[in-house]
Amino acid sequence: MSTNPLILIVGNGGREHALAWKLAQDSARPRVVCAPGNAGTALVATNVDIPAIDLDALVAWAVEHRPHLTVIGPEAPLCAGLADRLQEKGLRVFGPNQAAAQIEGSKVFSKDVMVKAGVPTARAGTFSDPEEARAYARSLSGPMVVKADGLAAGKGVLICPAVEQAEAAIEEAMVRGAFGSAGARVLIEEFLEGEEVSILALTDGERIVMLPSAQDHKRIFDGDKGPNTGGMGAYSPAPIATDDLWPVVRARVFEPTLRELRSRGIEYRGVLYAGLMMTKGGPQVLEFNCRFGDPETQVILPRLEGDLLPLLDACADGVLDEGAARWRDGACVCVVMSAGGYPGAFERGDAIAGLEEAGRMPGAVVFHAGTRRDEERVVTDGGRVLGVSATGSDLPSAVARVYEAAAKIHFANAHYRKDIAWRALARTTP
Repeated sequence: MSTNPLILIVGNGGREHALAWKLAQDSARPRVVCAPGNAGTALVATNVDIPAIDLDALVAWAVEHRPHLTVIGPEAPLCAGLADRLQEKGLRVFGPNQAAAQIEGSKVFSKDVMVKAGVPTARAGTFSDPEEARAYARSLSGPMVVKADGLAAGKGVLICPAVEQAEAAIEEAMVRGAFGSAGARVLIEEFLEGEEVSILALTDGERIVMLPSAQDHKRIFDGDKGPNTGGMGAYSPAPIATDDLWPVVRARVFEPTLRELRSRGIEYRGVLYAGLMMTKGGPQVLEFNCRFGDPETQVILPRLEGDLLPLLDACADGVLDEGAARWRDGACVCVVMSAGGYPGAFERGDAIAGLEEAGRMPGAVVFHAGTRRDEERVVTDGGRVLGVSATGSDLPSAVARVYEAAAKIHFANAHYRKDIAWRALARTTP
């Protein structure tokens, strides 16, 4: 690889800013371009005004500029086949092809892969007929989960404490069409009790590099109250992922899943994200994602020692070295600052103050998500506006530092949780 290679990152969220931030520090001094990017990526990369789902324009740009590697951040372009279209043009891609991205794009496909591979997961049924779905829901005792089969912007998973709520969820998804075509088919599965943990792995289709554990906070309010969001914060490592868990997850989750995909003629290259529930009977897979998590990426990448690009290159080329990644000791915590009203209606265009002051704090970095530049100002442009991350020698010090940094940032009706990492702190406090 020559110096100053051109890297295209597709996406405009906090995950993509974290990828651009880390790649910009690589020893090869890559030239990073983000499509479309945000006000934060513009500080470490060049933004081009192409939406992440405009596949025609992205392919045309890549064919003209021939990047060394295209890194696809969000699930929507992966599931729409962007990797396939770029590869057909002889371009190198980090991210799974369309067939492999079904692991996230179709809950039914993902569950079938897990069952055939023997991966531990909740018992479930798949339905295209609402009445059959209702009958199955009535046959289950206790709480259950109704999942729209397709991509539903994180809103297609409905936790139902009893049959009545399940029937309402089936009505919402399959009859009223609340999730569009994504809800035409649903998965109904048993509700799993326990604590969630995210474990991501880089893979070239056969070899695996497992990344440090993380835990995401989905609910909008402290104490895990209120509606689900795209993520209000995360921390790494998650103490619930003890050392003895790693060989189990590798042998019972990642390896059999990749084996099953290969048996179907699908080679998975990119990052595979396993959302696990730590039950009394051991880890069970809640879901797979076909891309880096957001905000998990914002707490994992600051802990990576050395260069990121060689790891991404090795996945794309099928030559991943399982011992290639090194990780810093200590912890990293991310606090997401959201617009007031999120995940419901919210305002855009509010000026953001204090970004430079927060970013100057040792060990802190501010990742932009829903932001844009308005002349000389950075303004809000999404529900999740910023992800403030900070490292520390241990989890309590990282938590203290991240909240000190977040307190320096201000915009109208800003909201953020004050209890990120509370489970871990409770577990480690004598």
